[in-house]
Amino acid sequence: MAKSKHLTTRAENYSEWYNEIVKKADLAENSDVRGCMVIKPYGFAIWERMQRILDDMFKETGHVNAYFPLFIPKSFLSKEADHVEGFAKECAVVTHYRLKNDPDGKGVVVDPEAKLEEELIVRPTSETIIWSTYKNWIQSYRDLPLLVNQWANVVRWEMRTRMFLRTAEFLWQEGHTAHATEEEAVAEAEQMLNVYGDFAEQTLAIPVVRGVKTERERFAGALNTYTIEALMQDGKALQSGTSHFLGQNFAKAFDVRFATKDNKEEFVWATSWGVSTRLMGALIMTHSDDSGLVLPPVLAPHQVVMVPIYRKDEERDMVLDKCRELAAQLKKAGVRVKIDDDDTKKPGWKFAEWELKGVPLRLALGPRDLQNGKIELARRDTQTKEVIELPEDLSTVVVPLLDEIQETLYNKAKNFREEKTRTVDTWEEFKKALEDDIPGFLYAHWDGTTETEEAIQAETKATIRCIPIDNPQEEGVCVYSGKPSTQRVLFAKAY
Repeated sequence: MAKSKHLTTRAENYSEWYNEIVKKADLAENSDVRGCMVIKPYGFAIWERMQRILDDMFKETGHVNAYFPLFIPKSFLSKEADHVEGFAKECAVVTHYRLKNDPDGKGVVVDPEAKLEEELIVRPTSETIIWSTYKNWIQSYRDLPLLVNQWANVVRWEMRTRMFLRTAEFLWQEGHTAHATEEEAVAEAEQMLNVYGDFAEQTLAIPVVRGVKTERERFAGALNTYTIEALMQDGKALQSGTSHFLGQNFAKAFDVRFATKDNKEEFVWATSWGVSTRLMGALIMTHSDDSGLVLPPVLAPHQVVMVPIYRKDEERDMVLDKCRELAAQLKKAGVRVKIDDDDTKKPGWKFAEWELKGVPLRLALGPRDLQNGKIELARRDTQTKEVIELPEDLSTVVVPLLDEIQETLYNKAKNFREEKTRTVDTWEEFKKALEDDIPGFLYAHWDGTTETEEAIQAETKATIRCIPIDNPQEEGVCVYSGKPSTQRVLFAKAY
């Protein structure tokens, strides 16, 4: 039975459109565990591509992977006051270690005799357990810098969830580094911000604004938080990656010191940084359309799908043999290609299915095409088709076309962001801009106080996404308070 191709449109209901793409494109589904999702094989294949590319980028910058426990003693979270306050409301707590049969015969119950001496927190993030470990690894300046990354799952007990964007359990990577000097740690945090920015733009084809969070929006326990912010098609911002300069807060909390070259004892300087499966949400909401998912070629599990078309058995063998020959040419050139030779589905069904799943390029080949030396190419980004002469080597056409699709998706997203970015100078302009159906990014002056930041959010639901790194100093007055300001900051409604 063919899948229904129809999706709720973005204009009808953006939230429902998003949820339908996640489910109908076979990316993920809700699980029987409240607030948790099952990432399906096709969705996980996209995440694996992200992992592989990011992991290579981390290793090119000198980082290595390790793994740390899922459980964190409750006392560890108490050692850094800002950190525990930031995560206390989201923590899942393990209190017992054994079940037993219910005496009434109703399944199993928690054994009250098996209470833990100290409760364990299911990791919401790993700074505390990692810094407790680093105390054993760092004694001297010779042990620094320590550049470690972890691929893991974390749990933050969210009450309102949406697949990929906000779930109780999600997948991510978290880097945790230790340095001999403040300057080295700051340089590390800034370097990783740029790694994330480059990844978003070059792999996901998502343009981002790189900036610094305000004090109110910083990571719990950090001295500075760097961020990349992306604009979704509904005009809301999505924080897509963060990098934190932690100063010496965690080193002091866990007494991590090192002997300098001068044989003095000092606390180390720290960073942490991470991106998560939230990037899947960013990918969907940046590029997809009313026909389904749209994937950038660099990221797509299948960059090309070939659909052989035939009616008779003798045609089948002839067409499939040619498809295999062409696929071999593409694979030799490094193209990820799939031949959809499922005889239980008709070509029209396959076209709709691969369109829904966002495959960048679809090729169709039938007996008449073979006879005439032609092949049909269908681009997912522009939804255009053309029939071309079959070249001697198909990769000479396909590889440049995939590069073009990647660039087109990035430019389309960048043009959209530019159209939906405004500079405002008055409170009335600010409020009016946010009333639009697609509000977008607003650059406005801010007086630098948390009081004004909170007041603006309370009145408009807009937050300061970041203080952009490349913004020039510019004298002005705060859009809300009228007090002096030295720089415009980036406001938006956000996920």
